[in-house]
Amino acid sequence: MPEVDDSVLYVVEDKIARITLNRPDKRNALNDTMIAGIKRALREVQGDEHVRAIVITGSGKDFCSGADLAALERISKASVSENSDDANSLMELFLLIHHCHVPVIAAVRGRALAGGCGLASVCDLVLASTSARFGYPEVKIGFVPAMVLAILRRNISEKRAFELVTRGEEISAAQANEIGFVNRVFDDETFDQDVTTYVKKFEQMSKSALTLTKSLFYQIDGLAFREALETGSDVNVIARMSDDCRAGISGFLKKK
Repeated sequence: MPEVDDSVLYVVEDKIARITLNRPDKRNALNDTMIAGIKRALREVQGDEHVRAIVITGSGKDFCSGADLAALERISKASVSENSDDANSLMELFLLIHHCHVPVIAAVRGRALAGGCGLASVCDLVLASTSARFGYPEVKIGFVPAMVLAILRRNISEKRAFELVTRGEEISAAQANEIGFVNRVFDDETFDQDVTTYVKKFEQMSKSALTLTKSLFYQIDGLAFREALETGSDVNVIARMSDDCRAGISGFLKKK
């Protein structure tokens, strides 16, 4: 595992964890060290029972421009086994986000391209500044945005997803919002404050309810209708028996 340096910053404020990609001079381009740093931060969050949500963002003008030049050069010369290890490392990152017990939110300012766009799209929610740009330009250099297809096919329409990955064009935040790729678009000038206001809502939520809801949301993907209902019924019972639910109902009844 590569040594982790300050290319990834991690801090917990109140009940919100913030992971910041910190290579602004390289447009926060991904390399082995940065990927290792993000994974380490995500694992730390998993051990913090107080965290209600995670924000992934980039320092400087851009969110993430994809793989850095040194990584691309290495890929072009790597063996099958080396390329397999590299791809599996990125897959592990995507799975950590997907299976994280609380919502993971990408706060995108500037460009989110290639692997950077993949990183944003695998997050549960995407917040964008008005000037943000998204795209998968991999096809232009003979590469395939392969793993991201598992995400895009679930997030937006089939034809929109196909267009994004085969034409390699960038789209604006407004276009990304129109096709359902992002959840909210905030003004550049107030972006940081708007993101904070949006994310702080999760501080008020039950940790067990958030965890059960996220898990169920993805667990029922691909299930038949009856199986999905049965799975939901099981989770319903678990939620009813939780301390958070009992306390919540008690508080609600007292107010009434």
